[in-house]
Amino acid sequence: MRGRGEGVVERFRRNRPAVGGLALILALALFGLVVPMVSTHDPWTSDFARGVAPSGGPVGPGPGFWLGADRIFRDELVRLAYGARLSLFIAISATALSSLVGGFVGVVAGYFGGRTDVFLMRLVDVGLAFPFLLLVMAIGAAVGQTTPTTILLVLGLTGWLGSARIVRARTMVVREADFITASRALGQTTPRILLSHVLPNVAGPIIVLGTLSVAQMIVAESVLSYLGAGVAPPTPTWGHMLFEGQDVVMLAPWLLVAPASAILVAALGFNLVGEGLRDALDPRQPEAR
Repeated sequence: MRGRGEGVVERFRRNRPAVGGLALILALALFGLVVPMVSTHDPWTSDFARGVAPSGGPVGPGPGFWLGADRIFRDELVRLAYGARLSLFIAISATALSSLVGGFVGVVAGYFGGRTDVFLMRLVDVGLAFPFLLLVMAIGAAVGQTTPTTILLVLGLTGWLGSARIVRARTMVVREADFITASRALGQTTPRILLSHVLPNVAGPIIVLGTLSVAQMIVAESVLSYLGAGVAPPTPTWGHMLFEGQDVVMLAPWLLVAPASAILVAALGFNLVGEGLRDALDPRQPEAR
């Protein structure tokens, strides 16, 4: 097991795009942690003394406001950092929840089969028939409370459908393996077989799908905030900053470029890491250079 783990790490380390994606994620997390600690501004307070340019519009990037100020004279850099905290927290927490639910449903459906499999997969089919963002918006509107906890619960409890089908397919292959047959012949209980033999063999797809799902959750949370269905203002979110920036794009383009770039970097980083983990966990995949 140790040798296999070292092989996975080595294959991942040789994958340059994956390492670059990991560097982007770490840089983004460090940005979200450090900037609010060292800045003299906060994301909610307007600085009317320094936030208005001689032209009457927002102050552009420069000393004091390294990414400029928004329409009501708040530091864009600090708001972007707080948005990074919120987006990463919601995306990672929602992904953990969806991976847990999807992994459980997929393993149960794939291992037991029969009516259990039919019922769970028809439930998944019904869920997949609805567009993801539309389903999330409908549930969020029904809940009515747009707190970070509510958003991550809504995303997590609606984002497990696709992973459940993939984990189910992998579980159906594993349950026919000789070591599963031997475990049954030795009298091992079903929970022990699932935890000791099935779960370790389907953990790879769950990890890869989870990493890729973080990028989807970041985009989904940003879209919800952009449409006004996410975390309510004045809490800074990348999606809402994008919405505010579009109205003054000709006067202050940095207000649009900054959050759009942050969303792009976050999604790119997690996608690259996910692809790298997929290749590292499956030695049959061709190496990325």
